[in-house]
Amino acid sequence: MSGIIVVHELETPAPSRPAAGGPDPGAGAAVRQVHAAPAAPGTTSEPGPRTLCGRDTFAMRAAVWTPSGEPGSPWYPPEEEGLVCPSCDAAMDDG
Repeated sequence: MSGIIVVHELETPAPSRPAAGGPDPGAGAAVRQVHAAPAAPGTTSEPGPRTLCGRDTFAMRAAVWTPSGEPGSPWYPPEEEGLVCPSCDAAMDDG
């Protein structure tokens, strides 16, 4: 599962990605849905422009969670299982 970034779609979209050392603009916003996105080219910590289901990641916040890559382990945080995007989950199962 390397190269996959877990991102949160927020109830109140974050206006932009946080600046280095600055406050997270999405801090405190409730998570609406959990998505999977490929890593942006040249990085392992920034999501690419689209999730696996095709949503724009600009207003999403990268989760602290990193998929383990172990067979049978979830790509999403277990405590957020009920918020997982079904399309991203299906794409991860196909992967």
